[in-house]
Amino acid sequence: MASITKRIRADGTIVYKAEIVIKKDGVIVHRESKTFDKQKLSKDWAMRREVELQKTDVYAKKSYLPIREVIEKYLKDFPPSGRSKLSDLLMLSKQDIGSIDIHKLSTSDLIRHIRFRNTICKPQTAGNDLIWLNTVIKTMSAIIDLGIDMSIFDSARRILHAEGLIAHSKKRERIPLKSELWAISRWFFDKPFMLHIIWFAIYSARRQSEIMRIEWDDIRHEDRTCLIRDIKDPRKKGLVVRCKLPMSAYKIIMRQPKTSKFVFPYNSKTIGAYHTRACKMLGIDDLHFHDYRHLAATRLFNAGLSIQQVQQITLHKTWSSLQRYVNMQPGDIDI
Repeated sequence: MASITKRIRADGTIVYKAEIVIKKDGVIVHRESKTFDKQKLSKDWAMRREVELQKTDVYAKKSYLPIREVIEKYLKDFPPSGRSKLSDLLMLSKQDIGSIDIHKLSTSDLIRHIRFRNTICKPQTAGNDLIWLNTVIKTMSAIIDLGIDMSIFDSARRILHAEGLIAHSKKRERIPLKSELWAISRWFFDKPFMLHIIWFAIYSARRQSEIMRIEWDDIRHEDRTCLIRDIKDPRKKGLVVRCKLPMSAYKIIMRQPKTSKFVFPYNSKTIGAYHTRACKMLGIDDLHFHDYRHLAATRLFNAGLSIQQVQQITLHKTWSSLQRYVNMQPGDIDI
């Protein structure tokens, strides 16, 4: 049924907003509104529009469509470039929420799912489920008539934040100690390629996957710069940007044998597995390969480079994004 709302504009004129909201099983499946200068016009439009809608499929019963099928179609039509997003969505499709009819998805369903996730993961991780599910449904609604009220995500988010069941990710402050770097370096003494990759990451501030994609043709020797392919960016895919190579990083590159078009012709997962095993065997707790990027950014600032200069190496677009990688302490400042 339509509702008519009287409103007063800033200039003092009176208008009437006619709004039609259609619900099925407590879920809003259709909403539209229009504003008129006269109340009668708004009522006439609402009555006429309701008759028109009865002849469409708005009132028709929608067939069962489980959320997992929507996720699967999203992954097929819009395959994510990041492994974390892909694995999160695949996991999400296998959860109980994946069997819920998307036409009947409610705020309580979202809250119930996040409550369950909090029993096995941190609020920061649980919050990702809400983000990915929101993204999938919002995107697919432009292709399929899902008839879902997206405000359920805002309602769930407010409640879950207030209860501490979802949270923003915390800044990671773990960087390797000098003793840990020496231990890891000694461990990989018989695997010089691992030694080179780790120290290249420390000197260049490059991500693990980016390092494995560097090609010899990407190196510009005259100004010591390098093309970095598929830069991580939530808004763009396949982004290629040129970065500055610090001299120490450049020297490591020049020590590599040209046996492939890639400077470091190794599988990124294999490198990660070697590093994880080394840390486990050496008793080094909670050290990720990505932490070398944090160390690199911190070292660059300790060397006296400006924010703009560091950005030419790390390729962070803003100070706010770069700041998360800087782990300087008061004692690091020499003044």
